[in-house]
Amino acid sequence: MTNSTKTEKFQYLLQQPSSFILPGAYDSMSARLIEEMGFSAIYATGAGISNAQLGWADVGLTSLKEIVDIVGRMTDVTTVPIVVDADTGFGNAINVIRTVREFERAGVAAIQMEDQVSPKKCGHFNGKDVISKDEMVNKIKAAVDTRRDENLAIIARTDALAVNGIGDALERAHAYVEAGADVLFVEAPTTLEQLEQITTSLKGIPQIINLVEGGKTPLLSLDEAEKLGFKIMLCANTVLRSAIKGITNSLNVLKEEGSQKNLSDLICTWEERQSLFKLHQVKEWEKEYLYNLNQK
Repeated sequence: MTNSTKTEKFQYLLQQPSSFILPGAYDSMSARLIEEMGFSAIYATGAGISNAQLGWADVGLTSLKEIVDIVGRMTDVTTVPIVVDADTGFGNAINVIRTVREFERAGVAAIQMEDQVSPKKCGHFNGKDVISKDEMVNKIKAAVDTRRDENLAIIARTDALAVNGIGDALERAHAYVEAGADVLFVEAPTTLEQLEQITTSLKGIPQIINLVEGGKTPLLSLDEAEKLGFKIMLCANTVLRSAIKGITNSLNVLKEEGSQKNLSDLICTWEERQSLFKLHQVKEWEKEYLYNLNQK
């Protein structure tokens, strides 16, 4: 798979018998860290980007252009597939056409869209609403028809469970598969019984379980999720929340002690920082393209 495209790599992951964890990144640094830790794919989290880049909750405030710019930087510094959270597709089916074109140019391996009304909310917030099944079906068809690379995966998410119940959510999921979705994502089930109902009803297509610490869905291990029939265990904002905790702890020490002397256990080393951000690569470029100028 070394010379494969990122879309081919993601399709390969979907076809493997084992399930995999999909951690969420909110900028280029977190994306790089996820790859450096050996994960096989990255999730560009809409909630995390809203939190980290805008400083606001996940209530549909981000624009297509903002997400495309940030995700483009992520794809530029990583080699593993990136799944982008495209919210509602940023509008109707016509908007979806532009959304798919923009993200495909940005180098993503998969595009996830949901059937919430716009502006949307985090899938684990209360007070959501959904568009009609038929409207979402047409948005999926528009995405499938627009993609230039047939390996670009279209992920269909339904938030109907919290709004209309499990029956409507499953009916929508089946319709979304018929419309051409490659992966299904039934958001915010609240019990193990619902999780089993989802995978039993939707056999034959890869499915996502979204595990949010403190959210509506029971937390499972990867082994447990795989046994239930889920292909992807999405941990969308574990990295973001770890960063918030770590920054808070470091700032508390700095504020209380007025010194950095006792921060060594809370921060990475100088060498770790420069390694992550590829200072060695920059130095190699300097030797190749700049130093010879000083010798003339």
